[in-house]
Amino acid sequence: MKRTLSAPSAKSTPHVDAANRYAKGVVSGKIPANKWVKLACKRHLDDMARQKDRAFAYRFDANAAEKWCKFIELLPHIKGEWARKAQNLTLEPWQCFKTICIFGWLRKDDGLRRFRKALILEPRKNAKSTWAAAIGLGMLTIDNEHGAEIYSGATTEKQAWEVFKPARLMAIKRPQLLQHFGVTVNASNIHILGDGSKFEPMIGNPGDGASPSCAIVDEYHEHDTDVMVDTMETGMGAREQPLLLIITTAGDNLAGPCYAAVQEAEKVLDGIIENDELFALIYGVDKDDDWTSDLALRKANPNYDISVKGEFLRARQRDAIQNARKVGVFKTKHLNMWVQARDAYFNIQRWQESADTGLKLEDFKGKPCRIGVDLASTVDIAAIELTFEHGDGFARFGRYYLPEATIELPENEHYRGWRDAPEKWITQTDGDMIDYVTIRDDLLQLRDDGFMIAEVAFDPHQAMMMMAELQAEGYETVEVRPLTLNFSPAMKQMDGLIRSRKIVHNGDPVFTWMLSNVVAKPDAKDNVYPRKNRPENKIDGPVAHMMALARWMAVQEATPEYQMLIL
Repeated sequence: MKRTLSAPSAKSTPHVDAANRYAKGVVSGKIPANKWVKLACKRHLDDMARQKDRAFAYRFDANAAEKWCKFIELLPHIKGEWARKAQNLTLEPWQCFKTICIFGWLRKDDGLRRFRKALILEPRKNAKSTWAAAIGLGMLTIDNEHGAEIYSGATTEKQAWEVFKPARLMAIKRPQLLQHFGVTVNASNIHILGDGSKFEPMIGNPGDGASPSCAIVDEYHEHDTDVMVDTMETGMGAREQPLLLIITTAGDNLAGPCYAAVQEAEKVLDGIIENDELFALIYGVDKDDDWTSDLALRKANPNYDISVKGEFLRARQRDAIQNARKVGVFKTKHLNMWVQARDAYFNIQRWQESADTGLKLEDFKGKPCRIGVDLASTVDIAAIELTFEHGDGFARFGRYYLPEATIELPENEHYRGWRDAPEKWITQTDGDMIDYVTIRDDLLQLRDDGFMIAEVAFDPHQAMMMMAELQAEGYETVEVRPLTLNFSPAMKQMDGLIRSRKIVHNGDPVFTWMLSNVVAKPDAKDNVYPRKNRPENKIDGPVAHMMALARWMAVQEATPEYQMLIL
């Protein structure tokens, strides 16, 4: 039988006390933190106040939380100055906070843990792998799960060992731990012979045979698909209180599962959607923060001047300020900012800052609308972009269409996610090719729904038949040929509007992804044209938006008399 670690007395919970002080300090503003960390701390404090309510399904067990913190601090450092001095791990208040939240919140009805999934974003060098390794050892030993299966998963062997290796070295350096729990440490496996529990690294697709009690997914931003996470989650069905622990920095794959998970977590913290079993802690900077400031470094790096020296961060910051090629890496790795690819044309951060999730298409009924239509492929994305004047800029909404056969290809998991989202970001058409009749009918329906369609801009190489049908229904259609002369002014105008946050949108993730795929190299006359680096990097939405924007520019540049004729 697995032996358990005795819980501390209810009167001795210094780590819980430190965590609660940290949460209060963050919420009050005494401790610098971004919006998402503040909301995570507020959620914990609010729930502490709510737990006396019978209708609230959870309670906080300080003893359970304290036990985990004390276990972690029994483990040794395994590298650096602290290891040389044979010191144990010491949890900082912010580390106490995430530990006590994950392991202290229990369900009232059965006493099992509340949080089954934890998404934690921390910049590099903030000791996330060391902490996760300790959690893995705890899930193997003190969690009292018979036949526990703990996996450290990643896309590469090297990354999978980033958590498993320190866990293995910690265990080796604590023979009393091995003896107490009957643990054996092998070259690539830690196990307990008595009940078959094990802790091991896992690379790539784990298959369907695993039954994880704990899965630690490292550097999630590097995952192109959700195969590993989905397999782990579905395999946890037989466990009473499993834990899926995702630790990562930010990245540049806006179509990947990590970015989607972060967006969902932000909605949970913001109270937009409810998920009481997800714990999210997202360190980084706020959208209006100056990334070149010392405050940005302190907000994003909770272990500032502890595991990551302020001097080191300031040096990397100076390098980024002086060398534009280093900006993207610095922002993602040290400030946890999601950025576009290095050669992307548009400023994705500014685009994201212009999102307004409360923006509704219905609010623009009766206002002049110009639509761009890009039907570049019959087997891939077709896009229509609805563009309205809004304030001193524009508001846009996109609709995207894909054939079922394309969506169901194994490599197109991101399409399936957008299709199945509550917002239905992508419309699926039957068969192997896009059904242009569906798109035509949607365009006609817009007018029937009360929208004032001033013009529909299109590429004559793609959509002559559809445009003829729309003309027969009384629509004004305008050709926008795919020429640099037509696209360069609109593309530059779009860039300026994005940088000044003058294109408001509803946070459409499909368009954001496509926008990050747009590249362009100015020619000798400084003209630009939208292109993509790889076939899978779709740009249809931005191309359609440029068409609509080009028509608005034509109207705005026309004489007042002519404007009256074409509005």
